[in-house]
Amino acid sequence: LVAKYLDQVGIDIILVGDSLANVVQGHETTLPVTVDDMIYHAKAVKRAVKNALIVVDMPFMSFQTSPDDAIRNAGRIMKEVGAGAVKLEGGAYIADIVKHLVKIGIPVMGHLGLTPQAINKFGTYEVRARDKDEADELLKDAHILSEAGVFAIVLEKIPAALAKKVTESIPVPTIGIGAGQHCDGQVLVVYDMLGLTEEFKPRFVRRYNELAEIMRDAFKKYIHDVKTKQFPNEKESY
Repeated sequence: LVAKYLDQVGIDIILVGDSLANVVQGHETTLPVTVDDMIYHAKAVKRAVKNALIVVDMPFMSFQTSPDDAIRNAGRIMKEVGAGAVKLEGGAYIADIVKHLVKIGIPVMGHLGLTPQAINKFGTYEVRARDKDEADELLKDAHILSEAGVFAIVLEKIPAALAKKVTESIPVPTIGIGAGQHCDGQVLVVYDMLGLTEEFKPRFVRRYNELAEIMRDAFKKYIHDVKTKQFPNEKESY
């Protein structure tokens, strides 16, 4: 239903992200989610969407092991879901994989900056590329991914000035999340922007509603109405 409503109001792209591990499955990181999990959720989205481009995250260890594994898993996602593209986290070291996928007709979106699949490497979800060396490496990675054939790059949780520099220096669009206003597009997790994930309140998330509180209120009213015999009434019975 959420995908249906997003599509109805004209959203351009719907990313079925591996963050479903956090907001749907209740995991602490995105690492446990599988290709089968991604396909299951993405198929539900696909059934509801008529216009938006559907991009599906390739989860941890579904593409890093070899180009063959990447092609096999990306192919499953494209065939079984009917997705429009896949998204891969990583820089120069995945360039060959990107080239392979694009060569056989699978559009690829890149992802640089804070890459949640690398949580065990970084040990934190803090802002990335604040120092010059890491910023230079990210800019280089953006150029490499662009040359490898990605059609867009997500820039997550990096300084706005760096995101602006990347956006202005590569020929493909950038999509920011916690990367300032100079990217070509923006992405947010639906559960965050609607106020369903109350514990997660980073500065880059604008909360457009507080649905968790609205839902609790509705549930309380339902419990009250059932216990006081106000529900169901005669009009709600057969």
